[in-house]
Amino acid sequence: MNLWLVNHYAILPQQAGGTRELVERGHQVTIVASSFDHITRREMHLRDGAPSRLEVVDGVRFLWLRTPPYSGNSARRLWNTMVFARKVHGLRAADLGGPPDVVLGSSPHLFAAWAAERLARRHRVPFVLEVRDLWPQSLVDLGNFSQGHPFIRWLEYIERGLYQRANCIITLLPGAGEHIAEKGGDISCITWIPNGVDLSMLPPPKPPQYDGAFTFLYAGTHGLANRLDFLLDAVHHVQSLRSDMPIRFRFVGDGPEKPALIKHSQKLGLKNIFFEDPVPKCEISRVIASANAFMVALQDTSLYRWGISLNKMYDYLAMARPIALAAPGSIYNNPVEEAGAGLTAPANDARAYAGRLLELASMSTEKLWEMGLKGRRYVEENHNFSRLADKLESVLEDALNNH
Repeated sequence: MNLWLVNHYAILPQQAGGTRELVERGHQVTIVASSFDHITRREMHLRDGAPSRLEVVDGVRFLWLRTPPYSGNSARRLWNTMVFARKVHGLRAADLGGPPDVVLGSSPHLFAAWAAERLARRHRVPFVLEVRDLWPQSLVDLGNFSQGHPFIRWLEYIERGLYQRANCIITLLPGAGEHIAEKGGDISCITWIPNGVDLSMLPPPKPPQYDGAFTFLYAGTHGLANRLDFLLDAVHHVQSLRSDMPIRFRFVGDGPEKPALIKHSQKLGLKNIFFEDPVPKCEISRVIASANAFMVALQDTSLYRWGISLNKMYDYLAMARPIALAAPGSIYNNPVEEAGAGLTAPANDARAYAGRLLELASMSTEKLWEMGLKGRRYVEENHNFSRLADKLESVLEDALNNH
């Protein structure tokens, strides 16, 4: 099978890990992505004005398309997505060494998925839609737009068309089937395949080390959606309640909110808090293995009523460390509770979350290791790339056979 996978924001280690399983089974996979990294806001793969470049990583082919730079959630970011969609729409079989058998369009935004659907239609092959986020409902739930806004209505028109024309639909969110069906998707064609972890790329889990201070760590994007301001408020409560406890807090990564977060930390007078530079994906396991526990905070919104599938959460669980999670009561699934691998607090209560942090910091090493191992087993059973590749291969073959 020759699969073309369109994902605007694909990055090398993360994407090659999951699709490498398909390559090892004899399929040819080409990922079409933008060369402009939306996290670092830098051109990553093209030099000297080249419009595109094809490279092979671990057997997976990547076609990098040049798109215009941007910063923040500006009009230039919207223009970036449209330019990417236009370039995808114009791809020819000769650009990728032959026609596809299946086109899979991922939806970090709808324009890329729309372009992938048009590409599949032009080549007369099955179209598989991967729903990563529910657009445009996410824009409404986050409070930026009203349901009747013309831009939202336009996106909803695109969304309905994608659901109706897809041969198969993959969703990362376990409860999204109801929403997709309401918008015109065929419920019998929907398959839940969550994010996962390439366990072969990780070292065997080891008990956490205690070097005189209990270390909480967050590793990832520093953006509004990640609620690091909430975590800083919780750290303030921790230090107010138990200033005698040796606890350090590490924030590893980058993003548009990082400067403001550093200022907020200074304003609160926080101690033993460290903002560190991002590290490559291939090295992140070494960094997070040094933590005793992890921090994750979700938005206090009904957005998660269809579920969550956070990459960093599965990375954390795979390292056999407990997680302190702040989550809304309407959340569809809670991997931390399902695995028994940490503690949960309400998403709107920084003081309660601080209490969960103190609970973890007060636990014995044996108890922490027991919780961590539960998380590791949960990932092995439910989010191992090898098992997820079985489901993905089955969906692609069904789409091909029934087209």
